[in-house]
Amino acid sequence: MSYKRSVYIKAKEIMSQRKAKAEKDAELRHTAAVAACPEILTVEREMASHGADVVKAVGMGANLDEYILSLAKANLKAQAKRKELLKEAGFPEDYLEPKYECAICKDTGFNKEFYCQCYRKLIRDVAREEMGAKSPLKTCTFQSFRLDRYPDVTDSVIGINQREHMKNTYEYLKDYAENFTPDSQGLFMYGKTGLGKTHLSLAIANVVIDKGYDVYYGSVQSIMDKLEAEHFGRLPREDSIKEDILTCDLLIIDDLGTEFSTQFTNAELYNILNSRILSSLPTIISTNLEVKDIDERYGQRVASRIIGSSMAIYFCGKDIRQLMN
Repeated sequence: MSYKRSVYIKAKEIMSQRKAKAEKDAELRHTAAVAACPEILTVEREMASHGADVVKAVGMGANLDEYILSLAKANLKAQAKRKELLKEAGFPEDYLEPKYECAICKDTGFNKEFYCQCYRKLIRDVAREEMGAKSPLKTCTFQSFRLDRYPDVTDSVIGINQREHMKNTYEYLKDYAENFTPDSQGLFMYGKTGLGKTHLSLAIANVVIDKGYDVYYGSVQSIMDKLEAEHFGRLPREDSIKEDILTCDLLIIDDLGTEFSTQFTNAELYNILNSRILSSLPTIISTNLEVKDIDERYGQRVASRIIGSSMAIYFCGKDIRQLMN
């Protein structure tokens, strides 16, 4: 997995909290059980003494195995006695055991020397939660995309049926997501507003996150605002985004062309695109601008890096957001 550092830190904190809660709850249950049946403490002292005797017995030589076996039998007998006392006091036999969310790793996050499946899932959930805080990620999936909202008519630009074209676009992007690697080609999604560019770019993000890759999503304006604040020292260090943008496995820049254009934003856009191309990392860009407008707005250097490193995907149809109202 290659998520950014903040995701791992948060996931680790959650795992630690889960483990601490399970063990704290077990302590509270232990207090209640002992209050109801004080004899439990006597049995537990006996169990503890058996453990100490094992440590002391290490130097016994030839008689060690036989002695340890006798201690093990005594310990099992004490455990059985404790279960019996719990049952008599009206508690389940496993009442004193911590109730971990994951019985496999006991909320440590590790199964032997490997990440536990529960920890892998948690990391994906945290990554999705972080991204969902600044985007409608949860609702934008391939499953929720509605092809029937596209007109069953011929498009005047490309000369083919709009619904059929968007069906092919949908299938291409779904295949792109399912086969994504950090070596994948970038995508340049263009077309009028409300045609599903954001929805499908986030649908890709959902799949890519599940595959274990780090995704950064933002509108071009929000990205530029944060980069400017970071550049001029107005953004707390812990909120720094530049490294994330330059090194994430997949960067999604939404609404290119809607930002307030300045010398700074144009320079930053060029730096982002150029750095990611040099690192062979893909970027998905969505915009209402047409291909010819990119050169006019951003200049040849930026345009060549967008067009030269991306597969151009044309979106057609009617504004599906208006159709949904």
